Amino acid sequence: MKLFRHGQPGQERPGILIDEQHLDISAGFKEDYDGNFFSSGGIGRLSDWLSTHKNQCPVLSEGFRFAAVIASPSKIVCVGLNYTDHSKETGTALPKEPVLFFKSTTAICGPNDDIIIPRESKKTDWEVELAFVIGKKASYVKEKDAIDYVVGYILHNDYSERAFQMERGGQWVKGKSCDTFAPIGPWLVTPDEIEDVHQLRLWLKLNGKTMQDGNTSNLVFKIPFLIHYISSFMTLLPGDIISTGTPAGVGLGQKPEPFYLKPGDLVELGIDGLGSASQHLVSYKDPI
Repeated sequence: MKLFRHGQPGQERPGILIDEQHLDISAGFKEDYDGNFFSSGGIGRLSDWLSTHKNQCPVLSEGFRFAAVIASPSKIVCVGLNYTDHSKETGTALPKEPVLFFKSTTAICGPNDDIIIPRESKKTDWEVELAFVIGKKASYVKEKDAIDYVVGYILHNDYSERAFQMERGGQWVKGKSCDTFAPIGPWLVTPDEIEDVHQLRLWLKLNGKTMQDGNTSNLVFKIPFLIHYISSFMTLLPGDIISTGTPAGVGLGQKPEPFYLKPGDLVELGIDGLGSASQHLVSYKDPI
């Protein structure tokens, strides 16, 4: 299944992609894609409901807004330096254990929404990433059982302000949590639609030029181990998002010297089977 959410901010509704048509299911199904939905067997209920109601669902016209595909996750946990080539380009030793950090949930936005360059930012950067969503409460999960906790996979651009992240002291979270720095979607794709999640191409273009072109086969720490590892430090809740890291090609790693995003830039990205997204960069503006 390919689940999505649509509508303007504050008015998001659930939908599903079937036979290349984006269907609005909100009038009849009346559940959003949140932690309660996933933890209570929502995927099965939705499948059963669609078997008799699919043909009654309105087809969305082109041009609708994709909203963030998960409603109100409790947290976004990210894994840093999880591709060998990315560690190398940043001049960082390959980690012996996963590097973990958080992104604020207030950073979440739709996959094609404008990305706001923060006030005083000089080093806003891009990072295409595979993320996955937790489907049931997870604590001290054994690696052999871990994949059963995944309810689906999503495309994520882990935007980062490198000066905030690396030059201002403290933890990375400051450079990761600015508004709009976590566009997710367009779809949540259930595991049955992905033949091998560790064999997916992921790519990113800046103003039409390919900057990142990697494959999840090069993840240092694979998804089952990440669930096992992260759940040994914190309880993961249904709807939580785990983002697995980015391959080489970020602005920080450019040679002969780094360069970063500016207003007017267009970022396009995608992952095999998970769809694509495009994001325009705009300047921060003080509220009127």
